Amino acid sequence: MTRSTPFAFAGTVLLAAMTPASAMACACGCGIFDSGVTGITPQDSDSGLSVFARYSTMDQDTNREAGHVASADDNSDKRIKTDFYTVGLNYVIGHKWMIMAELPMVHRSFTTTGADANGNPVVETVPLTDLGDAMVRLTYTGFASDMSTGLGIGIKLPTGRYTSPTDAYGGQPYDRDSLPGTGSTDLDISGYHVGHIRGQARWFVQAQYRFAVATRDGYRPGNEFDGGLGVTYDLPAGKTILSPTLQVLGSLRARDTGTESDPLNSGYQRVLLAPGLRVQITRKLSIYGDVEFPVAQYVNAARPSDNADSMGQLAAPVLFKLQVNYGF
Repeated sequence: MTRSTPFAFAGTVLLAAMTPASAMACACGCGIFDSGVTGITPQDSDSGLSVFARYSTMDQDTNREAGHVASADDNSDKRIKTDFYTVGLNYVIGHKWMIMAELPMVHRSFTTTGADANGNPVVETVPLTDLGDAMVRLTYTGFASDMSTGLGIGIKLPTGRYTSPTDAYGGQPYDRDSLPGTGSTDLDISGYHVGHIRGQARWFVQAQYRFAVATRDGYRPGNEFDGGLGVTYDLPAGKTILSPTLQVLGSLRARDTGTESDPLNSGYQRVLLAPGLRVQITRKLSIYGDVEFPVAQYVNAARPSDNADSMGQLAAPVLFKLQVNYGF
């Protein structure tokens, strides 16, 4: 993509992750890492192969019920610290089609309430490192010559681990919604548009909707809608281009269902503010990073009258993402 392209991101390779939460299965909201600007197709060339590597992380250590922070004693889960390592590739065919595939690796440390050999409650931390669910997507980008608009359909494959490891007492502490994979096959529908404001300033919108079409072993992840609206501005600095970005990200997830789910304590709505920066180092190499702050969130939670063993969902006060892109 040349600098003269009307709606271009000035040579950036913003590779499409385009996957909501079940791509890195976590009912507490991992899918927000793939919303907004990182869900927009690359616009750097008529055709060719690009690859990307992304690191994202969050530390869910605050129990929430409905729209407020709640007592940690209400929730048997205490903390979920997760690092995601995702690799992927993107192939652009002319100005009309794009094929994307990605696979995440999940490293998670889960602190929850279990039971010892005598049945007494104990708080334990159980680490887990394993594959997440792979994603393959086909996007049509031929609406405009500059690829400023696209519509896609994808499939999330059940490649990730969806069974719990065993703890020191022989128990299985991980719930289905906290494992790297969902065990389900999902369809994903997405779209984006990039618009010109003035000079080197642009706006963009991106959205995606995912739903499970085949499930396994009593768990169906809730349908989810994720999207982002933002602005970016290119600042040439010699051969490097700096592009500050500001996004508003949103998620809406329905309750999980099935015999292995926790419908009372799953499903949420939230809005995040995400300032970020892209650095276009060369025509082929770029780096993008952002910090995402929740500004409004509501989580479904069991009520005292439900007589549930646990109430609430764990939330992270801040989320981080860093992505490196390289086009051949």
